[in-house]
Amino acid sequence: MARNIRVKCINSNNYIELDRGITLKEIANRENITLQSDILGALVNNRLERLDYELFHPKTIEFIDITHPDGMRMYIRSLSFLLFVALEKTIPGAKLRIEHSVSKGVYCKLANTDELDIEKVAEVYECMRNLVKRNIPFQCIEEEASTVRDIFVEEGFIDKAGLITSRGQSYSTYYTLEEKAASYYGHLVPSTGYLKVFDLQKYYKGILLLLPQRFSPEEVEPLVIQNKMFEIFQEYSHWNKVLNITNINDLNALSRNGDSETLIKVSEAFHEKKIGQIADKVAERKEEVKIILISGPSSSGKTTFSKRLAVQLMVNGLRPKNLSLDDYFVDREATPLDENGEFDFEALEAIDVEQFNADLSSLLKGDEIEVPKFSFETGKRFYDGTKMQLHEGEILVVEGIHGLNPQLTHSIKDSHKFKIYVSALTAINIDDHNRIPTTDNRLIRRIVRDYRYRNYSAADTISRWQSVRRGEEKHIFPYQEEADVMFNTALLYELSILKHYAEPILLEVENNKAEFAEANRLLYFFSYFKQMAEKNIPPTSIIREFLGGSSFSY
Repeated sequence: MARNIRVKCINSNNYIELDRGITLKEIANRENITLQSDILGALVNNRLERLDYELFHPKTIEFIDITHPDGMRMYIRSLSFLLFVALEKTIPGAKLRIEHSVSKGVYCKLANTDELDIEKVAEVYECMRNLVKRNIPFQCIEEEASTVRDIFVEEGFIDKAGLITSRGQSYSTYYTLEEKAASYYGHLVPSTGYLKVFDLQKYYKGILLLLPQRFSPEEVEPLVIQNKMFEIFQEYSHWNKVLNITNINDLNALSRNGDSETLIKVSEAFHEKKIGQIADKVAERKEEVKIILISGPSSSGKTTFSKRLAVQLMVNGLRPKNLSLDDYFVDREATPLDENGEFDFEALEAIDVEQFNADLSSLLKGDEIEVPKFSFETGKRFYDGTKMQLHEGEILVVEGIHGLNPQLTHSIKDSHKFKIYVSALTAINIDDHNRIPTTDNRLIRRIVRDYRYRNYSAADTISRWQSVRRGEEKHIFPYQEEADVMFNTALLYELSILKHYAEPILLEVENNKAEFAEANRLLYFFSYFKQMAEKNIPPTSIIREFLGGSSFSY
């Protein structure tokens, strides 16, 4: 057997002859690979690996840092473990739960202690800093699954132990730091010394773990107060506790016991109740509110929400009329360009804001307008004689990504507008230390929908996702708190249903494609779930927008 192997390094665009058994870290040092920040791991044949990974066969490797989505996830997971260990040192016996993202950070709380004070949070922060200075390795250990399960049972991590059992694997891995053991959905960085950039602040009854800026990794994300977003997360977290379902292990137990029917019915009833309450709020202001503006990120279920809201508005004696923002696109040649010289259809300037406001003003005065149409084939706006007028008891509904941006409706009085933010704000965790990002929930929805209705492969959807996310960060998220109300379209049971649809689609992504790393990550994520039967999902459910079988027309 030859002693050397030939490796292709994407970062240097070079082929390298190496000794068998060399680690990724040794390769990075030997080749003087430098990135914007510390190298955290590498994609080996488009599969994420730790820096201590040894190579014995020809591979293609790409080193990553925190500016890569996988690098950021490694950093966040490692910070979470660092926080857990620091809490154990400063508040022995504290039960940490990583809750959700909010205010440019991750909200965490202690389930078995009183509210943290500022002094105690500062003490935890200093302990974390001390662990970083000591540059302690995160030890990854692989043992028989039964042994790892017993470790977590002894530590009191019943949720982690339950997931090991449900996965049915012969072997399992876990990490240790300062003699504390924990499991994480994915790799960690090599050692605590890599975690130099973070902050910790008291936030409500818990703490906010502030993260590095992805593209300015030497700086911490600035704190952005998002009280409305936090409140909607807390409402759903409370509801989860009432149903006694907070982690995937709880969901899996329902599936095993055949009790999923009740969960589906109660989750759908909760949605219907919340939508009805929103319609009631609009009806209470029907003398002044003339326009409902609905905004939210991709795959948040805005369309089905709008249709269900329309039904509830009619129950309240209001007749909704829809006006599409898509019909107010400027002609193609007037569309602004992004930093890559491509048409930026998500920019506000891609909308004829002045014509839109003129038409809104006319409608609110009771005048009739001719509604424009936009041809995506020709890139031109045209008129076909379609007219619109608002009559007594009618209310205008406008859905679009710019709905909450005040500039979109700058000529309309705020009192005439009712603004709704819609998103899939995942309130269930993998376990107490591993949250499920809301972006993952929406990406999975989009993969399923694009495959079923738009003839896009999972690789197609994944390749576009970072561009979609940049658009959301720029055009949607800054205006979330402008909303009068927020609605969470996530359903407690949906990931157990989506598993059946998403897995075969993700398996089609070939490992020679860059998108394989993300597809592989999502497949690993689904390995934690037991599949749930969908027969009890009603045809009006928001998840039907992605699965099919909806009673609404799209």
